[in-house]
Amino acid sequence: MGTPAVVVRPISAGDATAVGRFLHQQLNQRVSAAAWAVLLSPPWRSDAPNHGFQLLSDDAIVGVYAAVYSERDIAGERVAFCNLAAFCVLEEYRTHSLRLVRALLGQKGYVFTDLSPSGNVIALNERLGFTRLDTATRLVANLPRISGRGTRVTTDPAALERTLTGRDADVYRDHREAPAAQHLLVERDGAHGYLVYRRDRRKRLPLFATPLYAGGDRGVLRQAWPAVGAHLLRQGLPLTLAERRVLGFAPGGPGTELSQPRPKMFRAADVDPESIDHLYSELTLVRW
Repeated sequence: MGTPAVVVRPISAGDATAVGRFLHQQLNQRVSAAAWAVLLSPPWRSDAPNHGFQLLSDDAIVGVYAAVYSERDIAGERVAFCNLAAFCVLEEYRTHSLRLVRALLGQKGYVFTDLSPSGNVIALNERLGFTRLDTATRLVANLPRISGRGTRVTTDPAALERTLTGRDADVYRDHREAPAAQHLLVERDGAHGYLVYRRDRRKRLPLFATPLYAGGDRGVLRQAWPAVGAHLLRQGLPLTLAERRVLGFAPGGPGTELSQPRPKMFRAADVDPESIDHLYSELTLVRW
């Protein structure tokens, strides 16, 4: 008997259970198999050609590179995105890892994003033409505070649906069922700001709010940030990882600049870094 061939195949919706189980067992056991499988069925509409690619040996999964697809409006044009969402290959099959990468990146016409690369993937991405985004981040303490008169922070879905318009309304509609995306609305002096954020772990502690998208009037978010921070604190999040590129500002108050913020990367021929955000990705779909 010869050694079983290792083959690369697209991940289909029918593979969700098996892929979710593999990622749970081999990548992060804090995330359930069902939660990993959400990567293969995001709540927004997309014409996805696959859900990434898998390595199979004798019909058993030995590697996965899950992908999340979306179409975005950039400067009035529809642009196809492929988010590289979860990469895991069993150690004895690591020599085949690049086959998964090539299968994904060989798809033409996509902007590729990798928003949570780690380890050797970062250097590999750079060799493959990925560019690092500016992830300058201020770690900010969320302090208790009574909202000032005229300022309201709410997570009420009815208020969000009634208030948000245009791109913000699209973002909310597409992500209101995304498991890791949290939404809040800030109303102040007749204007409003909109924030999408996630709960993150650092040093195994799930105590960090990470903003993913800032909409509405960012000036409202900046002025009302003490009230936003107080709201986050009440949700059990005493700290915010405030990435300037996402918020458009650095919140004041007690905090410190991160010396080595986590990298985020993209590859595109005709799209600039300002058009890359953290939506429509594993950051909105998977809690870890």
